[in-house]
Amino acid sequence: MILFITTIHPDFDNKLKNILNRDFKPVTPNSVWVTDITYIYTLSGFVYLTSVMDLFSRKIIGWHLSDNLSTEGIFKAINKAKFNSKQSKPVIIHSDRGCQVRQEVA
Repeated sequence: MILFITTIHPDFDNKLKNILNRDFKPVTPNSVWVTDITYIYTLSGFVYLTSVMDLFSRKIIGWHLSDNLSTEGIFKAINKAKFNSKQSKPVIIHSDRGCQVRQEVA
């Protein structure tokens, strides 16, 4: 049996709240975006694809390909999404709260 142990900052849950509450059917475009990172194996090693999807249209509106898992990739993907969607209003960004998000919050 493999046991994975994750260290979470004690104030982590107080800084990030699940305001989406599993409502994955927004009624307007660009009101909720979801992000994730996919590992892709290449002959040169792994690369990491960070994507941002508009949950209303289910379209990828921003992405970034990187050779590491730094938080910079997330910011670049979100900035591309903002540019591509011409978004200026606040938006809910939902993620699985991976290590890159925890680095910025903790």
